Amino acid sequence: MPKRTPVQSAEAALRKTALAYPQATEDFPWGHRAFKVKKKMFLILSFDKDVFNVTMKLPDSGKQAVQFPFAQPTGYGLGKSGWVTASFGPKDKVPLELLEEWLDESYRAIAPKKLVQKLEVQRKD
Repeated sequence: MPKRTPVQSAEAALRKTALAYPQATEDFPWGHRAFKVKKKMFLILSFDKDVFNVTMKLPDSGKQAVQFPFAQPTGYGLGKSGWVTASFGPKDKVPLELLEEWLDESYRAIAPKKLVQKLEVQRKD
């Protein structure tokens, strides 16, 4: 079996993390891997040739996020709504811990309040 590249490993880890959230589902609109809660997207993972893209809604940390060299406001006008896309080449080191923090923020921004409260209860257990 061929060894996973760093970006393939990051994609697998982010997928696992995303699906662990309450009522998270996976979908494939436009051929991209999208994660939704109550039919609303909170994470998009895609490959454009060899570039791995991670797109999330970051209403709180978005302005800081786009200061990283690998991040920029998402296209199609989504950047104005707080969406950020981080892009990584095949040899790039993916800051998984940071992306997981952003993933948490994105889920909390999109999910209904009841599910976010459920998350708080799980964390305390």
